[in-house]
Order: sequence, then structure tokens, then C-alpha cells
Amino acid sequence: MSAETISFRTLTLRVAITLAVALPAVALRLSGVHPTPVLGMVIYGAGVLAAAVVLMWAAETARADMSGALALALLALIAVLPEYAVDLYYAYTAGSKPEYTSYAAANMTGANRLLVGVGWALVVLAFALGARRLAKRGEKAPARRDVHLDRHHRIELGFLAMAAVIAFIPPLVGEIGWYVSILLIAIYVAYIARIARSGGEDVEELVGVPAWLAQLPRKQRRLATWGGFLLGAIIVFASAEPFAESLVEAGSKLGVDEFLLVQWLAPLASEAPELIVAVVFAWRLRDNDAIGALLSSKVNQWTLLIGTLPLAYKAGGGDWSLPLDSRQAEEVLLTAAQTVLGLAMLIDLYFRRAEAALLFALFAVQFVLPDQTARLWLSGVYLAIGFSILIARHRDLGAAMNAAAGPALRAGVRRAGSHRRR
Repeated sequence: MSAETISFRTLTLRVAITLAVALPAVALRLSGVHPTPVLGMVIYGAGVLAAAVVLMWAAETARADMSGALALALLALIAVLPEYAVDLYYAYTAGSKPEYTSYAAANMTGANRLLVGVGWALVVLAFALGARRLAKRGEKAPARRDVHLDRHHRIELGFLAMAAVIAFIPPLVGEIGWYVSILLIAIYVAYIARIARSGGEDVEELVGVPAWLAQLPRKQRRLATWGGFLLGAIIVFASAEPFAESLVEAGSKLGVDEFLLVQWLAPLASEAPELIVAVVFAWRLRDNDAIGALLSSKVNQWTLLIGTLPLAYKAGGGDWSLPLDSRQAEEVLLTAAQTVLGLAMLIDLYFRRAEAALLFALFAVQFVLPDQTARLWLSGVYLAIGFSILIARHRDLGAAMNAAAGPALRAGVRRAGSHRRR
């Protein structure tokens, strides 16, 4: 595995800055001092951001000792643990404080819509600008300006298609039920098992701090990796709960809808490092690495994250199903509809500039027209365009489902069919 390394001075500076950002949150938590809600939102939000950076560095460095699609999926999950920590805290607290139920749904839907509506679109923009930069300098640049996915990513697309269907159940029944939880967690487990069998391709080149750490001798590298995981976990533990509480209290203090703060500010802090890395990959014309990492993150958030919310709610004293009011049901519906369109756009393994622009434009509309009617109409637009594209690309959808099923399952289905014919 090759790596784009940095100097030791740059490494030291980046690590020092990240630790400096995390230190106030850890120090405040250990001291027991309770800052004002707005100050707490800033300090603990910075802690969540720093934790995401540290976990991302550790996860990327771990790829020097792991390979294949399974490593990519598992490490993509580790990199977004701060997002899980905040959302599961809201779901857990909702078990004893019902008003927190809406925050669990808000954080989950915001993270997913931000990832697809902004993250995926930014990858296309960065790739196009990177190609233009090379062309202007007279260097060899790719003829295409659209992002391309390798064929092995059809596995993620197939499992995302399964999850996309199940995700319409919660807004229809008004709850994220235990049965939905079982189905989505089962899909994620099947996804991990499937890519473990597939082997996949070598993981992408490392950049920045992970690239430097990957060059260390194995013992030192593994020590740095596990030290990073431990440090990231400590920062998450210190920051996630007070950050979640500060968001709610700051909303009341500032006269801002707490739902919106939880929906957009919390995911922005936890998702930012992953989005930045994806944009850097795309800028360097590694489009498959960029969109592939975000696609894997989407799969785990749209399966495992949703599936664990009812479990956290139950652990906190609630029932086995997480209830959704009309506002939350609309937000889940809108997120599910956006997922269908995003899936349709990637299903042929190409993500075009026009498609990215449309995805971002529809994402932006929700801020201009934030009322209930607009959310329902926007969901209809997502679904109408998404299903139209899926119908036109039904062969690509079939290929993705076949890739997700795997050779063993397909062989079993064929054998079962032959027995029935006899």
C-alpha cells in the first residue's frame, strides 16, 4: 500500500491542533464545571469534532494491517462513532424524558441527509475541479468529469436498496419498531458477512497523518492505532452527552428551534472529518475512493444507526419501539425518499454532475420551504424522480441485488427452483 506522507513537523502540528481543540471539553467534563449552554455547545461540539478526527486517523492507520472491503466497512463505522454516540444518547434519554424522542429522529435524519445531499455532491464538485486544475496546468487529466464507482460497490448499493424499502415502514406506522430494528440490523450483519466473503479490492492510499503513521514499524504502528482508538473514545465519552444537552439548552436560550440545532449542527460536527477526507480524495482524482467511503457510511447509518435507536430507547426505560410524532415521521419519510433518489443516481456506478447538482438543490429547498406541506411535496419529488431513474436502470438495480445476494445465496435459490420444477 503506497502512501502520500507528510513531514514530521506537519504531523506534530496537526496532532497538536486536534488535541488543543479537544482539551477544553475533556477538562470541563473532568472538572464538573457547567458552562453556559451556548459556550458548552461550542466547546463540546469542538470535542466531538476532534474525536471524529482522531478516530478517523486511527481507523485509516489500521488499514495498513487490514485489507479488502470488510476493512473499509468496519473502519467507516468506527470513523462515525461520534455520530452514533450523540444519537444513541438522545434515544436512551428519551426512555425517561419523552421530549427527547424527537431529537433522536432529528439527529439521525440530519446526518443521513447531510451525507447524501451535501457530501455526495461535494465529491462530484471536487473531482470536476481537480480534473480542470490538471487540464489548465497542461497535465494529463481524465476525459470524464463524472464520478465513477468500481463494480464491487454494487454490494453496498444492493444492501442500501434493501434498507431503503424497509425505511418507509417507520413513517407509515408512526414508530421505529422493534421489528424494523431487527430487519435493519440483520441487513447490516448480512452486509458485513457478504463483503467479508467478497474480499473486495485493496483499500485506497493513505494521506496525511495516517500515511505517516502507516510507515512506522508494525509494533509502533499498532500501538499508535490502538492509542488513537482509546483517545478518541475518551474524547467521545467526555463530549457527546454534554454536547447533546447543550444543543437543546442553547436552542431555548437563543430562541432557535432545538430540533433544527440537533438535526444539523450535531451531524455537521461528527461528519465533517469524513466529508473533508472524501473531498480531498476527489480533488486528487480518486473518485472511487471518495464516493465509495461515503456510500459505505450511508449503508451503516441507514441500517445499524436506525436499528439501534429502539434498543437504546428500551435501555433508557422506554418501550421496544421508538415513537414518532407527525413531524418526525415526515422527516424520516423525506430522508427515505432522498435515499431512493441517491440510490437511483449511483445504481449504474456513475454519478454525474447534473445529478449531483439536482441532489444538492433538492437538499437546499428544505431550508427555503421548511413547513409540513413542503416536506411532503419534496418527498414526492424525490420519489418520482428516483423511481423513474430506477425503472430506466432496472438492469443495474438487478445487478446490485445479485451482487448483494452473493454466489452462495444465488446458487441456493437456483437449487431450490430446480427442486420445485421436479
